[in-house]
Amino acid sequence: MTSVPLCQYCATPLTVTWLDLGSQPLANHYAATQAEAVASPHYPLHARACPECWLVQVDRVVPPDDIFSDYAYFSSYSDSWLAHCRRYAELVTDRFGLDRDSLVIEIASNDGYQLRFFKDAGVPVLGVDPAANVAAVAEAAGIPTAVEFFGAAFARTLIGRGQAADHLVAKNVLAHVPDIGDFVEGVAILLKPEAVFTVEFPHLLRTMRQLQFDQIYHEHFTYLSLLALDRIARDKGLRIFDVDRLETHGGSLRVYMCRDGAAHPTTDAVAETLAEEREAGLDTAAGYGGHDGEVRRIRDEFRRFIAEARADGRTVAGYGAAAKGNTFLNYCGADAGTLAFIADRSPAKAGRFMPGSGIPVRTPEAITESRSDYVVILPWNLREEIAAQLADVRDRGGRFVTAVPRLQVF
Repeated sequence: MTSVPLCQYCATPLTVTWLDLGSQPLANHYAATQAEAVASPHYPLHARACPECWLVQVDRVVPPDDIFSDYAYFSSYSDSWLAHCRRYAELVTDRFGLDRDSLVIEIASNDGYQLRFFKDAGVPVLGVDPAANVAAVAEAAGIPTAVEFFGAAFARTLIGRGQAADHLVAKNVLAHVPDIGDFVEGVAILLKPEAVFTVEFPHLLRTMRQLQFDQIYHEHFTYLSLLALDRIARDKGLRIFDVDRLETHGGSLRVYMCRDGAAHPTTDAVAETLAEEREAGLDTAAGYGGHDGEVRRIRDEFRRFIAEARADGRTVAGYGAAAKGNTFLNYCGADAGTLAFIADRSPAKAGRFMPGSGIPVRTPEAITESRSDYVVILPWNLREEIAAQLADVRDRGGRFVTAVPRLQVF
């Protein structure tokens, strides 16, 4: 008899299923050979909601060290993401009066993509990231980076070094944290009395409404609502005082937190977002049901498109070797015959193979050379940016395809 896993935050049995996507390989483990990719170990990928704190999560099946110590994702290869980060740096520098006497710390700072905008403005910075390979890229760009997993213990280490944060940043990292309580406790330790912590994450409500099931993978331990995060913040002595709604990653929230006794006024956006989530039932078991059929519909639409393209003698390639693409392809049962190849701008991925499916990853030039009839854009959240980069596909009569939340050919 299979035991029911416990919530990573409050240890309540996880009896509410959101989506069960079967067994899948680790989404960011790109293999050196096709045989290795096809033989990638598979683990259950089952997203559940905690009926006590409503934190949505997948089973922790692999130690974080196996996922994040050498990481294939580099943030600097998306132009639109870099523009988003530049605007963010300008916004918070002005709003919170950051200057050369401030210290901005970013958790999961990757290759320094965000901190460089603060550094260029003369604001001192420090990155924290567990992946030595991407931290080395940041260091080479002049961004001091500590190679560590962030939590309460490392926050105390930084305090002991006199490195308390005037502003603390985390972009799309909370999902990757296997112990969210320890992480948020570390935030509370590291903040100066009036300092601000901002965190961005795909909003669970938007993910559910837009059927963005491919955002689920093992490296994403949690899927966040403001309801769940608000409880955790309050438990750790923090207060959510503002929320921005963003279009990044298919619909995200930027949440602003401070110490409970700090002077930052709480905006109406907090109560409005919490009310919307409650109205959608995110604090009830019923709110997480009814998605299986729609996800199967997406899978079947894509399989039908591939079959019809083959029958018509059309060639199909992919673009964007994103983790979400691996969840999607493996759920669809894709193999090396589904897409001729997948092009990607990241040198860390080109020349390797997609885990599970074994589809080869090539440089973007392969799109031009192959003259494929269709190009499937796997990171659908970047479809406009990618279509603009590949304007020659449209110019020669080729067409683009996205599959989530429904198949679109354009």
